[in-house]
Amino acid sequence: MRPVRGMRVVAVIAAGGLALSAAACGDAPEEDNDTGGTAAEKYRACMVTDVGGIDDRSFNTSAWKGLEAAAAEDKNIETKNVVSSQEADYETNLTGFLSQDCKFILAVGGLMANATSKVAKANAKQQFGIVDAKLPETNVFPMQFDTAQAAFLAGYLAAGYSKSGKVGTYGGMKIPPVTIFMDGFADGVAHYNQAKGKNVQVLGWSKATQNGSFTNDFVKQDAGKKVSDTLVAQGADVIMPVAGGAGLGTAAASQAAGGKYAVIWVDVDGCESAQQYCSTFLTTVVKNIPDAVKEAVLKGAKGESLSSTPGFLGTLENNGVSIAPYHEFDSKVPADLKGEIDKLKADIIAGTVKVTSPAQPK
Repeated sequence: MRPVRGMRVVAVIAAGGLALSAAACGDAPEEDNDTGGTAAEKYRACMVTDVGGIDDRSFNTSAWKGLEAAAAEDKNIETKNVVSSQEADYETNLTGFLSQDCKFILAVGGLMANATSKVAKANAKQQFGIVDAKLPETNVFPMQFDTAQAAFLAGYLAAGYSKSGKVGTYGGMKIPPVTIFMDGFADGVAHYNQAKGKNVQVLGWSKATQNGSFTNDFVKQDAGKKVSDTLVAQGADVIMPVAGGAGLGTAAASQAAGGKYAVIWVDVDGCESAQQYCSTFLTTVVKNIPDAVKEAVLKGAKGESLSSTPGFLGTLENNGVSIAPYHEFDSKVPADLKGEIDKLKADIIAGTVKVTSPAQPK
């Protein structure tokens, strides 16, 4: 399966380029896509990253890609970003953009929900957007993703691919946008076991108790490596880190170990965002943040109201979530397993296979 090239939904969608430079926290944002025209003609879309930064190869990278894609399509759109180095920076960075003629201010990540809610409530005429959260303020456009559906497919794949009979997952922090991946992954493994009469074990997460392994960080690669080393020592030969840039520690360790275990990446196709580790990525659980962000910005630039829409919810059906191609693992994944995953995707879309998680967007 390919990550989406373009979603056709009412509320949002599409993809684009990538810029990796960013402003230091608290400073006037330096990242600026000036595509010509007068300042009066510009629709300025501004983004506040979570702590992972623009080059986390994950959700911040994805969101920035969406803004850049919108600017590439509409030359009157100008983009800026500012990086949050700690959670205490969220409110300061959001507020800082209020004086910079930003028509749309994007907050990336559920951890920014409280700060965004506070700033949006105090500035009711300012249009905001947020990834991975839905807030009561009508001037905040929500972009949410039922990643449990795609992670279910990844869990089934991991179970079918595993030779040791043990697979693992871990998160960056114990928050809904993270645990929803882990729930779907665990249920996909359970579905495989039920269908095949197997007993593949999931290490690092229990859906029943909602407890598992976390780095408590989305940046430090050594923290990701430490957790995955433990899972590998316990026998896991497929690991899905849901930890942003921290998960790169797992990919690097897998590569250094000569592919002793496979990695399932999340958010954006790892073979596109972290190409140096492509040989380790069995697949990616894709959250189509770029298309959602791009379409929201394009709608805003056209003068269409975002506050009057219910927001965007990405699913397998609308290609808001998916699993990426198998890339270098394509010849290693049995054809019958690929076929079962395709059928499973269709069954989830049809509703004959139910995917649930306490963290699913409401």
